[in-house]
Amino acid sequence: MSDRMTAPEGEYALARFPEDPRDLLRAWDASDAYLLRHLAESGTRLDGTVVVVGDRWGALTTALAAHRPTQITDSYLSREATRANLARNGVEADTVRLLTTRDTPPDRVDVLLVRVPKSLALLEDQLHRLAPAVHEGTVVIGTGMVKEIHTSTLRLFERILGPTRTSLARQKARLIFCTPDAATVEARGDDPWPYTYRLPDDIGVSAGRTVVNHAGVFCADRLDIGTRFFLRQLPKAPRGGRVVDLGCGNGVVGTAVALADPDAEVVFVDESYQAVASAEATYRANLPGGDGKDGGAVRGTAEFRVGDGLEGFAPGSVDLVLNNPPFHSHQATTDATARRMFSGARRALRPGGELWVVGNRHLGYHVTLRRIFGNSELVASDAKFVVLRAVRRS
Repeated sequence: MSDRMTAPEGEYALARFPEDPRDLLRAWDASDAYLLRHLAESGTRLDGTVVVVGDRWGALTTALAAHRPTQITDSYLSREATRANLARNGVEADTVRLLTTRDTPPDRVDVLLVRVPKSLALLEDQLHRLAPAVHEGTVVIGTGMVKEIHTSTLRLFERILGPTRTSLARQKARLIFCTPDAATVEARGDDPWPYTYRLPDDIGVSAGRTVVNHAGVFCADRLDIGTRFFLRQLPKAPRGGRVVDLGCGNGVVGTAVALADPDAEVVFVDESYQAVASAEATYRANLPGGDGKDGGAVRGTAEFRVGDGLEGFAPGSVDLVLNNPPFHSHQATTDATARRMFSGARRALRPGGELWVVGNRHLGYHVTLRRIFGNSELVASDAKFVVLRAVRRS
């Protein structure tokens, strides 16, 4: 849905990415508007290097484009939304600098604007990475909805950068003001990310294996119960087949496939740059020859893609898709991502190819799969989760 955001800088037509006429969610919220209003009303100088972190759909970057900001995001979809929204509002693409969370941040930051992410770990990692570029004159302002800003959020700013306070709430949004302090930055300690842990012993071929999680990736310190259930039910792909771990997260599922079939071609796909980096690190840590420690060589291949699901895959090019779809877009609950993933899977699968999905029982994915594939089979279930199988018939 395209909508118009009114800000002191002007009025902007904005949309999420990819655009879906059925999607009623806006590409901006009250916290974006609050921050832009504050910058104008306070007369904040936007000189030097302006960095916008975590801009969800490019609303802040688009509105501040005249100041040539640098955007840092972990989301491929957010990055593409920013490109589209800049174009939609007549802004030249090279007006802004688009970086991901895996890129080296600017050497110096004079204005740091942070859209508080859902993941406290991602915020911690980003503040650590940006701290060396911050100086005592840097203006640091965070923004988020009241329900997104907690005491722990403020403590992170305070521990890594310096003294922190919050604004009054307006339209259920709040601002965070942080004053960088050289001594605090110097004493902040090491960035704890990525985090490594060992998988449990009751999940088949992956038992006892190593997982590497970069900040912001789902279930950073343990195997989530949905994936744990899925790993016990994984199908056998055609020997040497092409398998996609769709929405791969830390890559545990795709790595399990590669361990079970050394000839498999496994493609790890996620829209999070942190997730794909985690998947590659997990794969390298566990496959023979993946990190040079176990000897031998990997006969199959692995590919690691950041993107919008199965967009860009040739029709009929995949034998098996494994998927644990998210049902949140930031704070909003939606099945739009799952629908897009399922439709993409049907297009990419060869005739006879299969999509296997794990999800919470209450989400009703079987209905969506029947609508898209014409079939859905219950493979396994417990009190909370189901594993479903859909086959591309033709």
